[in-house]
Amino acid sequence: MLPVELHAEHQGDALIFRLHVVADLFWFRGHFPTLPILPGVAQLDWALHYGLTRLAIGKSFAAIDNIKFQQPVPPDAELALQLQWQAEKSLLSFSYSLINGDVATVASSGKIRLC
Repeated sequence: MLPVELHAEHQGDALIFRLHVVADLFWFRGHFPTLPILPGVAQLDWALHYGLTRLAIGKSFAAIDNIKFQQPVPPDAELALQLQWQAEKSLLSFSYSLINGDVATVASSGKIRLC
């Protein structure tokens, strides 16, 4: 289940998205019952989905080289997702930022190796 795509901008080998993470997404069920947060596996899934369908078409997942989860993503959050495709290295870099007015705080980032 994907977030609501508010805006997308394609700049060469990069994509920038503005996403709304609606509270009724499947991912929030049971993670965690008293304080729901978006699981890291959902963030990876979305980065792969957008990367493989819009930047690195025809590629497949190979490995995760590096990942950091710095801030929890709550229901109804607005996120900026930045994707960068480095074809020569077969590397998809991603970064999610929580948007709160004019302030953006890094929520997670990482690098995914594709083949």
